[in-house]
Amino acid sequence: MSTPRSVSPPIAPEPAHAAEFAAALQYYLALQPRQLPSRYLYDDLGSALFEAICHLPWYGVTRAESRLLDAHGAEIIARVDGLSRVAELGSGSGDKLRRLLDARETIAPIDVHLVDVSASALDASTRALESADGVTVIRHRARYEAGLDEALARRAGERRTLVLFLGSNIGNFDPPGAAALLRGIRSSLDDGDALLLGADVVKPVRDLLLAYDDPLGVTAAFNRNLLVRINRELDANFDLDAFAHRAVWNAPASRIEMHLVSRRRQTVSIPPAMLDLTLDEGEAIWTESSYKYTPRTVRDLLATADFAVAAQWIDAPEPFVLTLAVAA
Repeated sequence: MSTPRSVSPPIAPEPAHAAEFAAALQYYLALQPRQLPSRYLYDDLGSALFEAICHLPWYGVTRAESRLLDAHGAEIIARVDGLSRVAELGSGSGDKLRRLLDARETIAPIDVHLVDVSASALDASTRALESADGVTVIRHRARYEAGLDEALARRAGERRTLVLFLGSNIGNFDPPGAAALLRGIRSSLDDGDALLLGADVVKPVRDLLLAYDDPLGVTAAFNRNLLVRINRELDANFDLDAFAHRAVWNAPASRIEMHLVSRRRQTVSIPPAMLDLTLDEGEAIWTESSYKYTPRTVRDLLATADFAVAAQWIDAPEPFVLTLAVAA
């Protein structure tokens, strides 16, 4: 067996520079309804809280996807002929990627590119892959598109690439945004490369609400941590006790929405964004959306980006769909 290797080139600066962060808040908090970009939920603490959410009994996405990878990992690898590079967008803990790599029937050298904005997530993924045979790990602290461009910058011969976009991260994009992202991924790939896409599916409303407003309050802490981050990085004065976490199911849009709701009339200052934000009692800040799919709508979405579906698997105990699509 070959010796595992881990290569970590210098990490790019934290994407959330203060000026960029402040400009984003200045724009999004002026919208109606007021919003905060969900990408800022994932600082180190936010990433750790999300990993905790993945273990909650009410949040079945991770368990369902892990079962599918365990059951079909060898087939997924075998369907990408000549696979020598894997790029995971939003690497998280690295557990699911490790499951897929462990399913290889033949151990051959493979480059693994981890793309995430969170340094702690990249560290966790790297640790998860340390003992994987024949694996070289390259880290990209960047957003999805930029990280994938870096990962695919140097191609050699007929090397095949598999891009992983798991955990239902596609659900954080509205339909036009999801289609645009998939088209961007497709444009980066050669014919014969592949995408493995995880997507959560529509299920009973009670189950959806419990997954995003759990009885232990972990998801609420994850949501309010965004205010902690703004206070820390932009010297704002959000009062955490003055905001409630709220999750709602928007049936016409097929999405769960997370909001932070003001418990009273209040004014919040964010000096670098030149904002003195006045919120009425009951006024909400929309922090995240999670769109839910059906197997058919996943296939349709991939088709709009010029992917051909090669296989699709559905978990029954906790409904979830995993789709392998080839760049056609």
